[in-house]
Amino acid sequence: MAAHRRTRQRPVGGTTARAAATVVLAGAATAAGFDGAGHAAPRPTPSGADVDRLYREAEVATEKYNGAKEKADTTRQRLRDLQDETARAQSRLNKARETLGTVAAAQYRAGGLDPALRLMLSDDPDAYLDGAALAERAGSRHHAELGRVRAQLREIEKLRGAARVEVKTLTARRAELGRHKRTIAEKLSAAREALSRMSPEERARITGGSDRATRSAGGTARDAAPTQAPNARAAQAVAYAHQKLGSPYVWGATGPDAFDCSGLVLAAYRSAGVSLPRTTYAQIDAGRRVSRSGLLPGDLVFFYSGISHVGLYIGNGQMIHAPNPSAPVRVAPVDQMPFAGATRVV
Repeated sequence: MAAHRRTRQRPVGGTTARAAATVVLAGAATAAGFDGAGHAAPRPTPSGADVDRLYREAEVATEKYNGAKEKADTTRQRLRDLQDETARAQSRLNKARETLGTVAAAQYRAGGLDPALRLMLSDDPDAYLDGAALAERAGSRHHAELGRVRAQLREIEKLRGAARVEVKTLTARRAELGRHKRTIAEKLSAAREALSRMSPEERARITGGSDRATRSAGGTARDAAPTQAPNARAAQAVAYAHQKLGSPYVWGATGPDAFDCSGLVLAAYRSAGVSLPRTTYAQIDAGRRVSRSGLLPGDLVFFYSGISHVGLYIGNGQMIHAPNPSAPVRVAPVDQMPFAGATRVV
């Protein structure tokens, strides 16, 4: 009986234990709340390196966006060309069908009698024979026209197939553009948020302070003994870049009032009648590579291992570049960033 009673007490004991554990855990949680251990740790103050990293990541995404946009524009033009060619081929087919219809109707009207009987009944056998020879030639043309119609049908189907491929490609390019745009927006938003939490002094160091500082830097570069540009087109590109000092950075922009880094050098050389590729990745291969010690005004200078930034060398160890959304087009020393290479395009 005693053992039986102990067995009946187990549920009561289990409930009591659970209740006690709940009280203990609640007390521990309360104690943790009072001693502050349960609070989230304060966010560390961002550094200039954090902001620089975010801007570099945004610039990488910007160059990828520029490349994808260039490819999308090319695809869109190919699609338009295919659509125009398809319309022209369709017009040619319609005319060929009209010609076939005319020949078929004539043959139908004359096709009721045997040729020998028509010769016997003809009032002018010579004229009939001439007409028969003409009809034979017309028949040959008819067969040739049929061959052309079949070829045109095959051409139109080929053009339509190519257009379907371009539509799929364009859809994929647009999706790629969307991904890069979202990445850019996320990185720039994070950079703005980080800047807002920094001290005014640190923020001024990253953004360059003011337009006055930019103009001062530009004036210093122009007042120094100039290095001669190798030719008139390089000199024109440098002159254009000087005119754009203080212009805002806008990703994807190629001027005339705002630029990203590759857009600035593209616009500078466009003003000199030289066409450059859109992205830093392609621009570095657009001319002849030059060493850092051999730089001349007008050379394109590239930075970071991923070739994600470019500036226009202006001499005296200085370049003009579009840094990031927090800083306008400005003069800066070439050794400000990790140097990756240089190209002379003219």
